Amino acid sequence: MRVNFTVNGRQQEADDVWEGESLLYVLRERMGLPGSKNACEQGECGSCTVRLDGVPVCSCLVAAGQVEGRDVVTVEGLAEFAKQREEHGHGGACGTGGGCGSKGVTLDAAKQWQARPADSQTGEGVELSNVQQAFIDAGAVQCGFCTPGLLIQADALLEENSSPSDQDIREALSGNLCRCTGYEKILDAVRLAAARQSEAV
Repeated sequence: MRVNFTVNGRQQEADDVWEGESLLYVLRERMGLPGSKNACEQGECGSCTVRLDGVPVCSCLVAAGQVEGRDVVTVEGLAEFAKQREEHGHGGACGTGGGCGSKGVTLDAAKQWQARPADSQTGEGVELSNVQQAFIDAGAVQCGFCTPGLLIQADALLEENSSPSDQDIREALSGNLCRCTGYEKILDAVRLAAARQSEAV
């Protein structure tokens, strides 16, 4: 079958997709977007997390056919997605257009952002998002295999809750496994990103 969907703000088409093919496989092998990692293939580790219509999902569990006409954001497009959200006031716990208690970006709002052509393929040449920079500054990256999924999940958390408690952070990241860091620096990174986000408002 042929699947048409939006990836990081670009219309994409995947041909000859077989029934059991996962979104993760399509992103990595057909679209050349290796940021989402293939680890457990059972939705247990979170390393393949992407945003599907604004909601974090394990792309290994999503059949490619399910994304027809939908919007996907991978770690390669995260910085541009965050920038567009900031510029247009979408998301955030009390951001413009979101209102306190917002459940994230609406489907209509997510469809409004557009990545620049060079940015969405590699993620290179763009200013990092607040969350990405915080992970670097807090030393939350070691081997990096789990990092893309953690970044996607942390970004979604901070979009919904700009001042998360430690319990909120732990709960949001509970589906993302890391074998290297011991998690403390990851928690520090999310705290740092939250603090910087609050200062920017």
